[in-house]
Amino acid sequence: MPPQPKRKHSRARQGERQSHLALKAAALVECPQCKNPKIPHRVCPTCGTYDGREVVEMKTKVKPAKDDNEKK
Repeated sequence: MPPQPKRKHSRARQGERQSHLALKAAALVECPQCKNPKIPHRVCPTCGTYDGREVVEMKTKVKPAKDDNEKK
């Protein structure tokens, strides 16, 4: 059996040890086809395209988002 700690570790010492365990927000980029957010270097989950071509065939096609200038 390994030895047990003799004294309690302080909160500051616990924080130093656990400082790298914080969760980070996922980086998102805009899909050039459908303008929905997606993870970089991955297939778009909405339209199924990657690098300008359709990689995954989706069951329903998503219409591309329109800008405010096109509505006028």
